[in-house]
Amino acid sequence: MSTISVVVKHQGNKYDVEVDTSSTGELFKYQMFSLTGVPPERQKIIIKGRQLKDDSDMASFDLKPGQVLMMLGSAGEKKAIVPPSEPVKFVEDMTEAEAAQQVGATPAGLQNLGNTCYLNSTLQVLRAIPELQDALAKYNSSGSSSAGPIPTLDLTGQLRDLYKMMSETQNGFPPISFLSALRIAFPQFAERSKSGNGFAQQDAEEAWSQIVAQLRQRLQLKDGENSNSTSFVDRYMAGEFTSTLECDDAAAREAGEQPVVSKEAFLKLNCHIDGSTNHLRDGLVNGLTEKIEKKSSVLDRDTTYTKKSQISRLPKYLTVHFVRFFWRRDVQKKAKIMRKVTFPQELDVVEFCTEELKKALIPVRDKVREIRKDEEDIERARKRRKRNPAADGAEGGGQPATKKDDKKKQSATATSADGDVQMEETYKTDAEFEAEKEAALLAAKKELHALIDPELLKDDGANQSGLYELRGVVTHQGSSADSGHYTAYVKKAAPVDPKTGKKGEEDGKWWWFNDDKVSEVSADKIDTLAGGGESHSALILLYRAIPLPTAEGTME
Repeated sequence: MSTISVVVKHQGNKYDVEVDTSSTGELFKYQMFSLTGVPPERQKIIIKGRQLKDDSDMASFDLKPGQVLMMLGSAGEKKAIVPPSEPVKFVEDMTEAEAAQQVGATPAGLQNLGNTCYLNSTLQVLRAIPELQDALAKYNSSGSSSAGPIPTLDLTGQLRDLYKMMSETQNGFPPISFLSALRIAFPQFAERSKSGNGFAQQDAEEAWSQIVAQLRQRLQLKDGENSNSTSFVDRYMAGEFTSTLECDDAAAREAGEQPVVSKEAFLKLNCHIDGSTNHLRDGLVNGLTEKIEKKSSVLDRDTTYTKKSQISRLPKYLTVHFVRFFWRRDVQKKAKIMRKVTFPQELDVVEFCTEELKKALIPVRDKVREIRKDEEDIERARKRRKRNPAADGAEGGGQPATKKDDKKKQSATATSADGDVQMEETYKTDAEFEAEKEAALLAAKKELHALIDPELLKDDGANQSGLYELRGVVTHQGSSADSGHYTAYVKKAAPVDPKTGKKGEEDGKWWWFNDDKVSEVSADKIDTLAGGGESHSALILLYRAIPLPTAEGTME
């Protein structure tokens, strides 16, 4: 750290101040606050004809020892110190529920009640959907249907109560009531272990599918008093396929049999794994083409058909299932495909969509990528200027800029004494160039929202760009669905200021839920879940539509 002694003039007084050249304008203003009593927001400090800003780099001003700076502003009317409206409470004095709801608190794990890791991992990833949490909080078991189930058997009501109790603790919670309701609703999960000791291990994907199916039936949304109710799952988690079924037999086509086009909802995309599957994309391609054997009305016999599907609606939350388990008759159990299949933390599914949907998604997707690139360029330029502040003429004392790789050349005209027109060259400083880039970036963000298809804009449960970010992973360790161990990974959400409601920045870390044990891991850990052996491999992926950047700089 290097310091320079300068003189600051304010209201007839002179102050000798030591300036830390590695600090910012905000810190310097607080130094002046301690000397003059003028709050930083009321200060106006002029250095070399420019006003000092909070984010100004002090080194960029190239200050000299003894240099005189001018400061304007008054302390204003002195206000009495007002005590906080609410008493300060330390974590040690909080109740368990209060501590669990603090920003950054470790979330609750779930106790293993005997081979129930398949359920614990499923519940943790589903809990990562904030819209589901909100809808469950408003769910009324008795009011959802006149012939609704008994509360203790209502799986949706049990899920609501479970998540509420989990939000009030940081300890491992026993999901006893929910598990009992699940086993009554779906007796397969009450199967006893062949060894006779307790309940058998189950498939997490089957638990996921059954829970989502129940939510689809029971959890309804209403946008207004007079509006029709919509299934939460249909709005936020269900996509739509447009499929074409065509007979493979040329004789059927020659006899006039036409391909059949149909639409159907889907709740997950399947990643089918074979000997050539190395990446998630390969498996999705496999999953969108299916061979079906059925009777041809034209040929009057059974024959093979090919069903090809394209996506005609993308949900906000996309579930992807790695089809790793298959039934082995020789051993009478579900065996596991060990093959390594990589998957991205950002997924682009535009190529799997219908042409109509592609036309709506591609302009938005491409604009998002353009905005991201511009944001990265601006951030790199800022870091470069911070490392070498003297490179910018304006920031370094008004010297002309000469670095052509950082400057944008302009042509200007001037008139000489004899009336001839002369061409002169001027260069923009880094600060001017950066300001232009930021203005262009703001215009691009405004343009982005004008590109969103009106139909997609009305569908708040749909993906509007075709891009997804990974939010949750259910993993399996072992060689069989009926054995081994399931865990869950959930990406940490951005902290929310409880007073303003504003979201902060995500730190890129993930929570690892290993039953009641909860720990924090880095994003690199997720890349190790591609499989390739009996170690933990991804079984279910939960993707969320990327939030689109807004003109205000926030994400929506």
